[in-house]
Amino acid sequence: MASMIVISATAVPDHLRGALTRWLLEVTPELYVGTVSARVRDELWQSVTACANQGTAVLAYPTDNEQGFELRTAGPQRRTPVDFDGLTLIAFDRPSQEMAMPL
Repeated sequence: MASMIVISATAVPDHLRGALTRWLLEVTPELYVGTVSARVRDELWQSVTACANQGTAVLAYPTDNEQGFELRTAGPQRRTPVDFDGLTLIAFDRPSQEMAMPL
């Protein structure tokens, strides 16, 4: 059964953006929406993770859980999905802060 997916792909190669637009609509730059089967969704995500390099990508799709959706991420991110008793929450990775040394 086909379902709606959303992919956000930032700083990815142009050939990946072109491949995504074969299956999905690019509604704004770097944001793709469409209705595809689970098999096509998984194949698209495999392509995204293989080509993301230094870019970042997030996939959101419906599933049978409390929130009604699941997230997948690829690439270096500041935000990481974390399972918290069956709910997906977002953890922010903070860069280490060096203490200022008084002069």
